[in-house]
Amino acid sequence: MTQVVQVAGTGFRPYEVRVGRGLLADAGGQLSDLVRGRTVIVADGNVVASHARTVAAALTAAGVAVSIIPVPPGEASKSWRGLETLCDALLAQGLDRKDVILALGGGVVGDLAGLAAALYMRGVDFVQLPTSLLAQVDSSVGGKTAIDTAAGKNMIGAFHQPRRVLADIDALATLPARQLRSGWAEVLKHGLIRDAAYFGWLAGEGAAGAQGDVAALEPAVVRSVEIKAAIVSEDEKEAGARALLNLGHTFGHALEAELGFDETVMTHGEAVALGCALAFRFSVAQGLCPADHAGAAERAFAGAGLPTRLDSYAPFDAGRLIARMAGDKKAEGGRLTLILARAIGDAFVQKDVDRDAVAAFLVSEGARPA
Repeated sequence: MTQVVQVAGTGFRPYEVRVGRGLLADAGGQLSDLVRGRTVIVADGNVVASHARTVAAALTAAGVAVSIIPVPPGEASKSWRGLETLCDALLAQGLDRKDVILALGGGVVGDLAGLAAALYMRGVDFVQLPTSLLAQVDSSVGGKTAIDTAAGKNMIGAFHQPRRVLADIDALATLPARQLRSGWAEVLKHGLIRDAAYFGWLAGEGAAGAQGDVAALEPAVVRSVEIKAAIVSEDEKEAGARALLNLGHTFGHALEAELGFDETVMTHGEAVALGCALAFRFSVAQGLCPADHAGAAERAFAGAGLPTRLDSYAPFDAGRLIARMAGDKKAEGGRLTLILARAIGDAFVQKDVDRDAVAAFLVSEGARPA
């Protein structure tokens, strides 16, 4: 049965996130009120032969004119060059403002196609069709769209909310195990920031979701979307509560940037997992959080096969990591802002964090001294 989560706020048009099975094959019915003219499917190259053709066939059967624009898989597509190539392809299709863009794939395609939709003719409608767990529970909801630059991850972007999100649980069956685990990092993050009971279920009975168990995956997607939708509804543009969703990301983005966004070494979800573990341990070091809560968080990530220790990688330079973190979007005037924790389910925004304390902590975790 399809479950519907409403995303509604004061600054944007409300929309639905539909979670269920067989939604892509029923795209014609699921999107009949939105796609009446031409529709372009911007699809991750890995899903063109499978999911893109399924969606195209469903829309064609519903009388919708459809074309597919493939995007090379991987974070490298979220770049100036990738954005220019996609926008040129959309212009070649001759789309107008009444046409719709469908973003089909993981977070990379969702971010890239969403930003292109925000820019094309100053904004056209788009729909998120996330096929990865990470995209279903996180990046497809909330309207954040962006590309990466040499200065950092997601530094150029726009808030552009989708008209609808279809999170098809069946699509997760095709995910490689590593990508499924990476998405589970974001699932665990949602429990850590706002729902201790949910985290407890994820760390116990629900942990089977990290290995692809559908009976655990579906409720996990629904609850994570509910948490994110509630926060986005409070704070669309990250002026306050929405920053909580970045638990682990300031550490994680710095690690990804230092590794050149090489997903063979560290995926985004792995960076989030390690970043969350670091954020909890730093919270303990600052006397803010009980050590047993940090230990429980670490065990949940490690139990899902996710990294939790900085020294399991080749040594990072603490000074370079701090410089990356100071350039994070949440930083103000070069001063560090971190999402820290008082307990599992109780995260908070800490501004003006002492850089020397973070540097000393990173060294204690295995980084080279600055």
